[in-house]
Amino acid sequence: MTAKVNKKIIAWIGWALLFFGFLLCAIIVSFCIGSVVIPLDKIFQIIFNGRGTQEYSILFNDRLPRIILGFGIGSALSLAGALLQGIFRNPLVEPYTLGIAGCAALGVCFNIIFRLHHLVGIFTLPFSGFSGALLAVILIYVLSHKKGIIKIKNILLLGVMISFISSSLIMFLMSISKTENLHGIIFWTMGSLGETNRILVSLAPIAAFLGLIVAYIFSINLNALSLGEEEAFYLGISVERTKQVLFIVASLLTGLSVSIAGIIGFVGLVVPHFVRMIVGRDHRVLLICSFFGGAGFLLICDTVARTVISPLELPVGAITGIIGGTILIYVLSKKQVVL
Repeated sequence: MTAKVNKKIIAWIGWALLFFGFLLCAIIVSFCIGSVVIPLDKIFQIIFNGRGTQEYSILFNDRLPRIILGFGIGSALSLAGALLQGIFRNPLVEPYTLGIAGCAALGVCFNIIFRLHHLVGIFTLPFSGFSGALLAVILIYVLSHKKGIIKIKNILLLGVMISFISSSLIMFLMSISKTENLHGIIFWTMGSLGETNRILVSLAPIAAFLGLIVAYIFSINLNALSLGEEEAFYLGISVERTKQVLFIVASLLTGLSVSIAGIIGFVGLVVPHFVRMIVGRDHRVLLICSFFGGAGFLLICDTVARTVISPLELPVGAITGIIGGTILIYVLSKKQVVL
């Protein structure tokens, strides 16, 4: 029995190291490739002896903040997707299904139309986005919380409806907006890792790590929930407390990600689904591998977005949609949906 457990732990460590290696490769590629290609061997020379040069500025003022932000946003969205898919026991649920992204985008639209980012400061854009996301979380939680019990089906239905309403309101606001406001709304909703505020850039990975710690504490509870709520209850799991905590964690991670980087789809859907097919359904390894895999996937997509029509930059949300959607279609055509 002990040998079997040790073998499983070694396998989990191996999978975690594999996805961590994928993340390191994505970081290296993101550092080296861009409108200006910098070879890996030259990067070390620039780090130690190139202070003040143009290449040093490119690496540390442009690419490093994008890598840090991409790591934080990608890992947060993928982790949120893995949590929600575990709670709902549905591999096709993603963070944006709950309407959180729609409300965040709506908050930013109001900010742009009323030009608060010009009057007060650029930091009001992520604040407006997070306020909208938080409003969606509170609304969904209150409407789905009956007599101390969260109705999972109600959450999903409410989220879809809120998403549709938010999208309709955004289209209405875009139809009556001025040209300069319209451009800002469209650019923000497509997603970008171009945020330059160091506080916001640092906040994303910190929040992602905190979310991973909390989620991992409930990893065994998630394994029990995958058997069904009634079975989990008889196994001694506090079902309602688990759902409440993990729903809030996933929602806050999604809201923070959307408020900082805009709408970046498919990361929270494709990555956890793909990782589950590789490492299995045990959330003790699934959460960690999804965390690393989501960060690496988003950094690769951002590198493609920066280079495919260089010197112009494509919205990273468009690239994640194209690549993620293609991967998901291929996987679903080859194998059955796994949860």
